[in-house]
Amino acid sequence: MAHQDEPCRILVMASGNGSNFQALIDAIAGDAIPNSRITRLIVNRAKAFATTRAEKAGIPWEYFNMISNGFLAKGEKDETKIAEARKQYDAALAEKILKLDERPELIVLAGWMWVFSSEFLRPLEEVGIKVINLHPALPGQFDGAHAIERAYEDLKAGKIQYTGIMVHYVIQEVDRGDPIMIQEIEWEGEDLEALEAKIHEHEHELIVKATAKVVREIVEARRK
Repeated sequence: MAHQDEPCRILVMASGNGSNFQALIDAIAGDAIPNSRITRLIVNRAKAFATTRAEKAGIPWEYFNMISNGFLAKGEKDETKIAEARKQYDAALAEKILKLDERPELIVLAGWMWVFSSEFLRPLEEVGIKVINLHPALPGQFDGAHAIERAYEDLKAGKIQYTGIMVHYVIQEVDRGDPIMIQEIEWEGEDLEALEAKIHEHEHELIVKATAKVVREIVEARRK
C-alpha cells in the first residue's frame, strides 16, 4: 500500500516513438503532474524509440511481445490459436505488472498499439490499478485503429465539421471507457499529414492534463 504522501506510481506502455511518453516525463519533471513518478516503461515492439527516451530519463523499461516471448508462433494464421495466445499474453502481462516491486497505481497507455482483453484488465481492476488511454477521436466517433485517417475522410466529405481527442478509462470495449478529458479540434482544410501533426500537438497537452487529474484523484483517495 502506498503511504498517503508518496508520489503516485505510474507505469507507461508504448509501442512506437513515445512522444506522449516524453510529454509525461517532462511534465513530471516540471511539476505539471505533481506528486508522481514513472516507475517503468513497457513496450511491445522491439524497435520502439520510447525505450531510448526511457534510458535518457533513467526509467527502467522492458520489451514484452506476444511472438518474441513465445505465446504465438510467427506467421500463425489459425484464428483460435491467435485468440488463445492473446489471452495468455494478456494474463502474463497483468501478472508481470502485479509482481513488480513497485506495483503501479496508474497505467497510462501512450500510443500502445494493442487491444486488451479482460484477462489483462480484470486482475488489475481487482487490486484497484487504473488504466487510461489516449485516443485520437471524440467519444463514440472513430473507435479503434486509423481514427485520424477515418476522421479525415469524413471531414473531406463534409460529414463532420471537426474531430478531436480524448483520454479515457480502458474497458473491454475498444475506446468506450468513460472519458476523463475531451478536446475538439477544428479542421481548417489542411491535408492528412498536417491534420495528424496538429492532433499530435494537442495530444501531448491532453495526456498531461488528464494524467494529472487522475493522479490527483488517486492521491486524494489514499487520504480517505
